[in-house]
Order: sequence, then structure tokens, then C-alpha cells
Amino acid sequence: MPKTVTLRLKDSVYRVFNEAAVAENRSLSNLIETAALQKISEQQFVDDVELAEIMSNQNLLERIRQGSRDAKTRRGRFAT
Repeated sequence: MPKTVTLRLKDSVYRVFNEAAVAENRSLSNLIETAALQKISEQQFVDDVELAEIMSNQNLLERIRQGSRDAKTRRGRFAT
């Protein structure tokens, strides 16, 4: 079920958002929701270039594997 969220924006920010929504022929709510989801997705996942760099770094991959093994056996401490 959809939820309603109240968002307070400065007039200048509202105008920018509203102009972008009109230019894309979508509602202001849809523009904000889509932009927020896109930003979160960009921060949570690596892109193809970053993934290729990670996969080509054998030292890093081994450290990740070792960390995973340590976590499974509850070896070490978790930083808080």
C-alpha cells in the first residue's frame, strides 16, 4: 500500500524539481521517487567498470574470501 510522505522544499528547489517534472512529462512525486531510487541504487551497487576492477585484483579477492571464511567461523571481531 502506498505511503504518503511530506517533504519541505525551499521555493528555489521546488521550482527546479517542478521544471524537471514538467520537462519529462511526469508528476513531481514520480520525479522525486525515481531520482531517489536511482541515487540509492547507484550507491548500493557497483557499476561494470568497478566490478571489473575488483574481479581483476586477485589480492583483494583473496582477502574478501578470507573475510567471508572468518565470518562463517565467527573468527575475529566485528568493528562497531
